Amino acid sequence: MADIGKLVEEYLQYRTLRVRSCEELKGEVGISGAKNSALPLLAASLLAERVELENFPLLLDTLYSLQVLQLLGKEVSLKGKGKIEIKGDITSYEVPYSVASRFRGSILFMGGLLGAVGKAKVAHPGGCAIGSRPIDQHLKFLESLGGQITKSGGYIYVRLPKRPKKRNFSFDIVTVTGTENALLTLTAFEGEFFLNNIALEPEVLDLLEFLKSLGIKYRLEGRSLFLSLPGRKNLKRQTTHKVIPDRIEAGTFLVIGALLGNPLKVKGINLSHLGAVVEKLTQAGIKLKRTSDNEVEVYRVERPKGLFIETAPYPGFPTDMQAQFMAMLSVAEGNSLITEKIFENRFQHALELARMGADITIKGQTAFIKGVRKLEGAPVRATDLRASASLVIAGLIAKGETLIEDIGHLLRGYENMDQKLQRLGCFVQLER
Repeated sequence: MADIGKLVEEYLQYRTLRVRSCEELKGEVGISGAKNSALPLLAASLLAERVELENFPLLLDTLYSLQVLQLLGKEVSLKGKGKIEIKGDITSYEVPYSVASRFRGSILFMGGLLGAVGKAKVAHPGGCAIGSRPIDQHLKFLESLGGQITKSGGYIYVRLPKRPKKRNFSFDIVTVTGTENALLTLTAFEGEFFLNNIALEPEVLDLLEFLKSLGIKYRLEGRSLFLSLPGRKNLKRQTTHKVIPDRIEAGTFLVIGALLGNPLKVKGINLSHLGAVVEKLTQAGIKLKRTSDNEVEVYRVERPKGLFIETAPYPGFPTDMQAQFMAMLSVAEGNSLITEKIFENRFQHALELARMGADITIKGQTAFIKGVRKLEGAPVRATDLRASASLVIAGLIAKGETLIEDIGHLLRGYENMDQKLQRLGCFVQLER
């Protein structure tokens, strides 16, 4: 059994990231498996006796999830080269605060446990402080099934009925984790179900394909999903699944290439997942050359053009990419505007970029950016996962040296980003 706790402690030792100005990037970088796909897949592994995941990213959030699986009784084995094996029986149905408080994805184990054993006790989740992320839609869905829900002492207790009260549900808002938790929960039941206004992110579709390998059938019509379920006892007991590429990591490196690529080849991607990101890069004057079905070369420009961006649920522009684009647009030619429509507190990186010379004004949910010629290195603080990536980008293009504190946020969502940049010739160093 893998010593996941030891790996977590190794990651948590790092406090800062030192980044120096990088003149250009020439070479290739491989994109890891998607963190936001791996998390629901790990929760879904509770549904089977043995699961093998390929293209699996080892980073803090996935390690936290592996710790949860071990606490629930599962045996976890790291097979090397991005492969893990999860097997064994569930011996507990409680996700404790000590782990759940560390990452938002812990809430997905509520659905995984409900699908597997019909009951769950889950502490309220933690994660990035980027705004309110209530789970009211999750609980409203469970109530529609007739689930018994109790909140006490920071925990949520849920028990499913033997038969669902309702077989159709419409989400009030598009919610990724709400959709994923609903899918996981419904595997407990047999028969036909209908979900409306679901999230369509590639990570949700990846979870659907995993569940299909266990025996469910589904049909999508826009944001409506029709499910045919075999019931918990009739699910297949083992499966192997390859995690899709991380579209946010891919987008992050495309932005880096737009500023420094001479050219930078980004490999192991799925371009169909990056439509809105590629569209905005093209509007900014960035040259992208597709060299195969899963790789693209990106060429730097002297100064990108200013952009108008509004975040939206997939297939719109992803909220998880607005911080990285803000770093790029801080040195763009002309003015830019970014409106954040998903989270109400996701501009904390703007102040940190301003420390480096960026000219950014925040009014409500909109950031007004006046492009400057050059940023300057400075001590800054990572306020959340994607903010940390924006500061890495800024540090690479800034004059001098940038020291990023609270770098643990970056380690939650990017696999070996420092090492990937080092192999491209940049000075990027983790420090304790």
